[in-house]
Amino acid sequence: MATEGQAHPISVYLKIWILLFVLSVFSYMVDFYQLQGWLRWSLILIFMFLKAGFIMAIFMHMVWERMALVVALLSPMVAVLVFIAIMGYESEYTQNSRDLFFDDGKPDKVWAVPHGAHKSDHNDGSHSTGEAH
Repeated sequence: MATEGQAHPISVYLKIWILLFVLSVFSYMVDFYQLQGWLRWSLILIFMFLKAGFIMAIFMHMVWERMALVVALLSPMVAVLVFIAIMGYESEYTQNSRDLFFDDGKPDKVWAVPHGAHKSDHNDGSHSTGEAH
């Protein structure tokens, strides 16, 4: 007796493919609108994890698999999110420590010297023409 696999309509795959395309457009728009800071990185990570989740769920058939297999594949994604949060916190702490304890070598204030304030090397009234006197 031959066992049959699950048959999924092609429309599911096409809809997910279009959704992945739309999510990619949104992630490119983050760069297009030049978003910065936490908003930029939050949106990039959200779109990245949504796309990875849809690819795993539909194209790798995880939506139709046992719960143990799904948890085994989703737990690394959760671990990556936790590690990203830890690295973000640690980078802020490191930057604040550097700002507080290290000298950047720059003066606290930069004073501009006006033009013409430099004295010439020959300020004794004699002119140097290159001739011997």
